[in-house]
Amino acid sequence: MEKLHLFTFSFLLFIVLSLALLTFVFCFFAEFKKSKGKDVKIDGKLCEIPESEAFLFGLTALICLSAAQMIGNSIFFFGNCPNSNSKERTSCCQLKMPTISYILLIISWINFGTCIILISTGTSMNNRQPYGKGWLEGECYLVKDGVFVGASILAFVSFGCTFASALITLRKRYQVVHDEKPNKSTS
Repeated sequence: MEKLHLFTFSFLLFIVLSLALLTFVFCFFAEFKKSKGKDVKIDGKLCEIPESEAFLFGLTALICLSAAQMIGNSIFFFGNCPNSNSKERTSCCQLKMPTISYILLIISWINFGTCIILISTGTSMNNRQPYGKGWLEGECYLVKDGVFVGASILAFVSFGCTFASALITLRKRYQVVHDEKPNKSTS
């Protein structure tokens, strides 16, 4: 049974890593495909910016980022219960988690929130901005250089913290499970 849990958690960690890499790649694609100053069409006081490919890359990066954060955190929270039987589940709250796991988890969520803000703002600015409507108060805005790259770096830091927190949690869990098993060599 332990091998099945270990395989499941390893598989989930692989999925999180894959989604992290996809987020990183899509952010870089969005950076290079975002709207540029030459794309802005000006008609008197009105401006227009057509939709760029960065809009779809940004949306995909947001989906991958959110999925990876949720799956990564599920490893942390579901990794606390040693076994699936109900008697031990009630005592899983008594399992003391290392403080470093919680600190890493908080850092992960702060970086995740910052990434969501950067990517969603950059993505919405790369959506079509028609004449007179613009992005904000009828004015057209362009994403500054490095916003998507910065978001991808923050996403990697977030995933690194999530990974470290999940691994510390799993290590602690298996250490507790092995310590509770009766030692057959002494019987």
